[in-house]
Amino acid sequence: MDKDISQVIVVGSCMTDLVSITPRLPKAGETIHGSKFFIGFGGKGANQCIQAARLGARTAMVCKVGDDSFGNNYIENFQKNQVCTDFVAQTAAAATGAASIIVNAEGQNAIVIVAGANLLLDSGDLARASAAISRARVMVCQLETSPPVSLEALKVARRSGVKTIFNPAPAIADLDPAFFTLSDVFCCNESEAEILTGIQVNNAGDAGKAGLALLERGCNLVLVTLGGEGSVILSKEEPTPKHVATHKVTAVDTTGAGDSFIGALAFYMARYPQLSMEEMVKRSNYIASVSVQAVGTQTSYPYRKDLPQDFFS
Repeated sequence: MDKDISQVIVVGSCMTDLVSITPRLPKAGETIHGSKFFIGFGGKGANQCIQAARLGARTAMVCKVGDDSFGNNYIENFQKNQVCTDFVAQTAAAATGAASIIVNAEGQNAIVIVAGANLLLDSGDLARASAAISRARVMVCQLETSPPVSLEALKVARRSGVKTIFNPAPAIADLDPAFFTLSDVFCCNESEAEILTGIQVNNAGDAGKAGLALLERGCNLVLVTLGGEGSVILSKEEPTPKHVATHKVTAVDTTGAGDSFIGALAFYMARYPQLSMEEMVKRSNYIASVSVQAVGTQTSYPYRKDLPQDFFS
């Protein structure tokens, strides 16, 4: 493969994270003292892309940021992480997306996002990136940009035989049915699975039931992530749900752990397609578990050198 061709291309969002660390999450109308504040880089799409890049995939990002200091800083952040920025557009019509994040002492979080420039990513931006998408090995998208753009990205990838990972986050109950049939891997967490299917997901058994409902809508392979409990896999070929557990760790900050998982999965699908999906998920679970042991989103994502080297064989 040409060294200039991206193996993983992500169509999605960039957010500037404004993070406050607090002893607990405030109640409605309550003001509490936090212990720390910092500004970081986030957004589901960018997070997934950065994790894939840190593991060693050649990556490119298709996104839109504001023509502001946050946007300039984000482009610099991509470049530092060896992510191709040829398809990162800047606009004066909206601010760079922002996420206000509160993290409590147990590592749980509450997040408010203002999508900003992310919602201005359009079919023209996609057209400029279509040649690159069609030559990639894996294309990833989510729902922090406008759903029609994500759907069009899936169609571009499908026409060229490029493997797709779709992360329906944040989930919407009336998701266009085409999303289910156009995704090679449909990857959601417990709350997203519940919004999409109406099935409450509290454990691996529930995740299996929700996964079966998603298979019935036309998904090829469904992954339901369960945080510290690992993931559940099922597919058209193997519809019996399989629970892939992960090793237990003490979480410091769970923000972005699901994106770390998806970025790792994209890396393995692109670079180690001979591995079974179960093995890819096992390794991706582990990589995500490393990310929750440090504060911050992308700052917590491990590099290849920080991981067991047998993960890369």
